[in-house]
Amino acid sequence: MDLEDLRRQIDDIDREIVERLDERVRLASEIGHIKNQSGAPIYVPSRQEEVFRRVAGHNRGHLTDDAIRAIYSEIISAAIALEKPLKIAYLGPEATYTHMASLRHFGRSVEYLPLATIQHVFATVKRGEADYGVVPVENSTQGTVITTLDMLMETELTIVAQRMMEISHCLISQSPLDKITAVYSKDNALGQCREWLARKLPGVDLVDCNSTAHAVELAKENPTYAAIASKGAAELYDVPVVEEGINDKFDNVTRFLVIGTHSGPPSKSCADKTTIVFTLPDNSPGALIKALFPLSMRGINISKIESRPSRRKLWDYYFYVDVTGHRDDQKLGEALKELEEYCPFMRWLGSYPDTTG
Repeated sequence: MDLEDLRRQIDDIDREIVERLDERVRLASEIGHIKNQSGAPIYVPSRQEEVFRRVAGHNRGHLTDDAIRAIYSEIISAAIALEKPLKIAYLGPEATYTHMASLRHFGRSVEYLPLATIQHVFATVKRGEADYGVVPVENSTQGTVITTLDMLMETELTIVAQRMMEISHCLISQSPLDKITAVYSKDNALGQCREWLARKLPGVDLVDCNSTAHAVELAKENPTYAAIASKGAAELYDVPVVEEGINDKFDNVTRFLVIGTHSGPPSKSCADKTTIVFTLPDNSPGALIKALFPLSMRGINISKIESRPSRRKLWDYYFYVDVTGHRDDQKLGEALKELEEYCPFMRWLGSYPDTTG
C-alpha cells in the first residue's frame, strides 16, 4: 500500500468522523432542548466524566487517555455551546494557570470571562453574570489557597467539579539573571519556586501580584523585572523565557474548583467527593474527634481537613473537610445529619466527581 492509498483511507475516515460528530451534536442539541423545557442544568459534571471514562475504555492504545479526554472535551464543549451558551468566569487575565485549567475542563467553544481576583469570580457567578467560575483551591507544594476557602464560606455557591493540573513554572524576563531586580508572581507561585529563587536570585525582591499572567505583563513593561508564569503566558505577551521548570518539586499539581449554584447527581462511573465546613461546640479535649466520629464509624474516608479562623470570636475556627462520597449516599447523608446535630454550624459546600484528570 503506497502513500496515496493511505492518505485516501485517512480522507475517508475524516469524512466519516465529521458525519458522526454532526449526528452526535444533533442528538446533544435535542437533549439540550428537553433540559431547557424542564429547567435541568445543561452542564452535568458526573455525566461528562462518565463519557470520558467510557470512551477511554474503547481506546486501543494508539492514543493516550489524556489525548482522548482532550479531544472529547472539545466535542462536549461544542455540543454544550449549541445547547445553551455558557459563560465561565476565571481568575485572569488570559494565560493564567486558572485559564488553562478552565480551557481543559470546558473546552474552547464556551465564552470566557477573565477577572482580576478570586473574590470577583465568586461575586460574578453569584450575581448570575457567569454560569460557572473556576478558581484554584490548593497546590501540592504550597498548600491551600486561603481566599478560595474564605469565599466558599462567605457565599452560597457550591462546588460542582474539580480539575487537577500539573504546573510547570518558567522565569520570564527581558533580562538575564544578573540584571533582574524584582520577581513578580502570585504568592502561591512564588512559594512553589522558593528554593530555586534563593539559589539563583538571592536578595532579589519577590513581589506578590494578582496573577501569574499579570506578572508577565509587568515584566513586559519593565525590562529589569521578571515573572514566574507558564510558557504559554510568555508566548502570549511576547516576553522571553529565561529558564523553564523552576518549580522546586517536579510533581507540582494544583487543584482547581468549578463553582456554581448547584451540585449534580451522584456519579455512575467514578467515586464522588463531598466538601463540608463546620464549627465545634467548644474547645474541650476531643471535640474534633467527636465531630468526625459519625464519619469514621461508617467507614467514610476523610481526604483533607483544614481549619481557618472564623473571625467571630477569639480562637474559634471553621473546619473544612473533604470526604469520600456524595451527599445523596445513604451512609454519608446519615453522617452529615449527625454532624449537623452536634455542631453549632455545619454547611455542605458541594458533592462532585472525584476526578484526577
